[in-house]
Amino acid sequence: MRKKFFIYGFLLFLIVAAIYYYFKLGFLLLIILPILLVIGIFNSIQKKHAILRNFPVLGYFRYLFEMIAPEIQQYFIERSTDGKPFSRNQRSLVYQRAKNIDSNTPFGTQLNLNVRSYEGIKHSIFPAKVNEELPRVLVGGPDCKQPYLASLLNVSAMSFGSLSENAVRALNIGAQKGKFYQNTGEGGLTDYHLEGGGDITWQIGTGYFGCRDANGNFNPEKFKEKANLPNVKMIEIKLSQGAKPGHGGVLPAAKNTLQIAKIRGIEPHTLILSPPSHSAFSDAKGLVHFIAKLRELSNGKPIGFKLCIGNTSEFEAICHEMIAENCFPDFITVDGAEGGTGAAPLEFADGVGMPFEPALIFVNKTLSGLNIRDKIRIIGSGKIISGYSILHAIALGADMCNSARGFMFSLGCIQALRCHNNECPTGVATQNKMLMKGLVVTDKSDRVYHFHKNTLHAANELLAAAGKSSFADVDSNIFMRGDEFTSLSDSYFPDNLSNITNY
Repeated sequence: MRKKFFIYGFLLFLIVAAIYYYFKLGFLLLIILPILLVIGIFNSIQKKHAILRNFPVLGYFRYLFEMIAPEIQQYFIERSTDGKPFSRNQRSLVYQRAKNIDSNTPFGTQLNLNVRSYEGIKHSIFPAKVNEELPRVLVGGPDCKQPYLASLLNVSAMSFGSLSENAVRALNIGAQKGKFYQNTGEGGLTDYHLEGGGDITWQIGTGYFGCRDANGNFNPEKFKEKANLPNVKMIEIKLSQGAKPGHGGVLPAAKNTLQIAKIRGIEPHTLILSPPSHSAFSDAKGLVHFIAKLRELSNGKPIGFKLCIGNTSEFEAICHEMIAENCFPDFITVDGAEGGTGAAPLEFADGVGMPFEPALIFVNKTLSGLNIRDKIRIIGSGKIISGYSILHAIALGADMCNSARGFMFSLGCIQALRCHNNECPTGVATQNKMLMKGLVVTDKSDRVYHFHKNTLHAANELLAAAGKSSFADVDSNIFMRGDEFTSLSDSYFPDNLSNITNY
């Protein structure tokens, strides 16, 4: 191809030169062709890119198509029910509810219902009255001195650093309007989380950002100072997250600005990998003692932890240690292997951790089997994006739900899949100031508020359609599979859970 490029390139240049000489036409080509030939010569001798070496100019089209491949896939190839992690229909639902416009669809479902993968609600012939009041859940166990009345749906953990400052501010202002909480993510509690006046769940990750000493270890005094701020309603210890369990958080160097480095107490413009595990504890007993320590330092605020289930015996050991120490978390957040993230190694995202549904069932059954379920709230955090997904999570054992990508869509996220390279085109997941300006806080905070309100209203409508008047009455028996008239409880309990009933 290189030989053809130079042969045809020089011939074409001679032809264009002759045409210009005799007819005074093609002046622009006479300028462009030598430039292309020079580029071709350079590419043919460079040794880093095989495609450009073999195809000196045409090879650039390969990189162009690779760059716009997600957009081509999304806008020209995907059907409405396609798209990963979320389909076009799912994204459209969030956009419509966030804009507070009609989210109804015409002409019936586009799904194939007569397959086992389909799940539907067993509606009642005599539906209940739809409750117009948005549901709330009280969080606070026997040792909690400051219980918190939380919304049924809240903003899941997303750090400033992963998200832009405008995105964090819009989420917090929306949370204040809708009276729900925003989880800070492990990147620390910042002024952007506080200035909107919204409720906060402060997440403490393995890097202890915002409450670390010079060596990166947990600093009790710094924690105490922030944990007792009035906006901070709950504290969550992050053990692991679904997209990269056992790995620790990732902040790409391109997103580690001077501002973020100062907040986190780290070196700017460097790749930041949070440790895989905590330095403050290393086993179940240590975790339980750490929970008690944070509860004391925060003057009795709800303390919980977040994890993706892996080795089930380790979670059981934590539960037995809670009982032995008579110290229980106020909540446990269950994430699934399909969870989202701003950046993760592909092997971890695709191949580590238990999916959300069996994990949620396992945690619920384990706590129930040990007779401690009533002391602990379970928060489901796995692709929660609609009223249906909320009801589904509650049926499998959750008391309430967190959503990350749902609220990102409400901010304008288009699933461009550029969260990790600082090039988010909507200004949601970037530290690029120019891109960030596209996200107008006043407009997007309203969309956050409307998405939350309309989604919970949809959950209330589904609850009523099932003939229920309270979410406490929801269990797996209100769902059925597409190819059988049986409840989810007949299908969803894996064999390795059978020993739980023996506790």
